[in-house]
Amino acid sequence: MSPSDPAQTSAPVSRFVLVTGPSGAGRSTAIRALEDLGYEVIDNLPLSLVPRLLEGGPHGPALALGIDTRNRDFSTGAFLDLLARLGERDVELLYLDCQPDILLRRYSETRRRHPLAPAESPAEGIARDFDLMSPIRVRADIVIDTSELTIHELRAEIDRWFGSAPDNRLALSVHSFSYKRGLPRGLDMVFDCRFLRNPYWEPKLRGLDGLSREVSDYVAADPRFDPFFDKVRELALLLLPAYVEEGKSYLAIGFGCTGGQHRSVTVAERLGNTLANAGWQVSIRHRELERRATPAGSGRQTGKNE
Repeated sequence: MSPSDPAQTSAPVSRFVLVTGPSGAGRSTAIRALEDLGYEVIDNLPLSLVPRLLEGGPHGPALALGIDTRNRDFSTGAFLDLLARLGERDVELLYLDCQPDILLRRYSETRRRHPLAPAESPAEGIARDFDLMSPIRVRADIVIDTSELTIHELRAEIDRWFGSAPDNRLALSVHSFSYKRGLPRGLDMVFDCRFLRNPYWEPKLRGLDGLSREVSDYVAADPRFDPFFDKVRELALLLLPAYVEEGKSYLAIGFGCTGGQHRSVTVAERLGNTLANAGWQVSIRHRELERRATPAGSGRQTGKNE
């Protein structure tokens, strides 16, 4: 692959990428980005074990191996020998590069010790790293200079070379929950629905939940419901493409109410279906209903293809 022909399709089965570069240039970020794209990732595998890993020919998902000077048996010669041994395979070498002064600044900002100079200045380690890596860099299929890139821009660059259309990758989930049991872990945005009128105080609705038409209509009849929901929907539709551009692979939106049975379920259902109709793949989860093993007991996947 030449640097002028970035990949435009999803990672195929058995694609094999070696990821390397000087310490601090962004190799870990690149590895995580490849993992989010569906690659099976192994980091810092000893060089001597790589051929054994690939015995029997390529199979399974696309594979990315992270290799740098911290590998147990790393040397420039061993790395070049590995490339020679893998020469008949379809192997791509991705090299994350960075200007030495930028690397020095990054180490100074994080106050990390350089792995090649733990008892010396980072500048010494950076110089040794470049000496070891320079012969490898010239063998790279793809070189990405991260000197002026943010983490998000680097992830976008990885996606440009190795990924698929970003709109298909955001895992979006919408949750309902009870504030009595606390917030579910991992929520990115939370909205409190306790200001809406509560079906619990209606005897005929108390035993139902927000999946029922009666409860949903009752909650939606609150004059504050439509302005609230419209603003939440507009906010979600504004932010979702921005999160995709940022490289975010997972987003969770939560709606809470007192018992997690009526109001939050109604709003979560309506937003989940609205976003699905807008083309997003959505999982809808109702924590308290799942605990009671109602028909909503397992998360449902919904989207534009349903």
